[in-house]
Amino acid sequence: MAHGPDGGEGAGSRWEVTRPGSATAVSGVRMAGFRDRAGRSLDLRVLPQPAVVVVIGLGDDPFTVEAGIGERPSTGPKPNPSLVASLSPGPARVRGRNVECVEMCLSPVAAYTLLGVSPHELRGSVVGLEDLWGRQERQLRERVAAATAWQERFLLVGEFLARRAARGASMTPEVAGVWDTIMARGGRVRVDDLAASCGWSRKRLWSRFSAQIGLTPKRAAMLVRFDRAARALRAGGNAADVALAHGFADQSHLHRDVLAFAGCTPAALAGL
Repeated sequence: MAHGPDGGEGAGSRWEVTRPGSATAVSGVRMAGFRDRAGRSLDLRVLPQPAVVVVIGLGDDPFTVEAGIGERPSTGPKPNPSLVASLSPGPARVRGRNVECVEMCLSPVAAYTLLGVSPHELRGSVVGLEDLWGRQERQLRERVAAATAWQERFLLVGEFLARRAARGASMTPEVAGVWDTIMARGGRVRVDDLAASCGWSRKRLWSRFSAQIGLTPKRAAMLVRFDRAARALRAGGNAADVALAHGFADQSHLHRDVLAFAGCTPAALAGL
């Protein structure tokens, strides 16, 4: 539930939100548990972010993820769904009832190791986690659903991820380093400088980065800038000040990128 439910439509005190009491053993993984206390229908707008989002559904009622703009397809209703939403070109909506889930936000570097496929192979889509993990997904979901406390659930998931990380493939160090640089600089980078930092040509960086991350370096930088700007706008920042602080040429540039990623204006985004 990227950027929600603490900030999306349908958010508020109805939600129980719990986070692990200690850091996740696997680098690049953030976890949270969500439970809808009110049991009402959920209709939550979800914005793109620079992470691959994994949701392990624990409730008895199905929920769906539906595409906004871009090419991300909808997922059909399915009891206790476990979903993977790749780095996305546009917003989506989560709909359902009595939602209860564990959400993991994976950096693309962590996703490359943990999912068994590169983010590129997900091609901007939402897929069933069972399609990637098979029987292991069903076994994990059943064990997590049977646990009575959130911290126990986080421990089960963390141990599972640690086992997968020990066996998983590693992203090319140069690609991982470029991603880390883009994140550390808030997307305020030049592709030529990124290529020079790892001793590659611009063409080679473009090819290798796209093949493993699923976005071009330029698009990745745009997504990171948008994410930082979206958070600032929703925290009450003035659009002109946000544009200046987060590397946009001007307010019109911010407007274009917010429209492309969120499907709405900066003013509308601030009110979500």
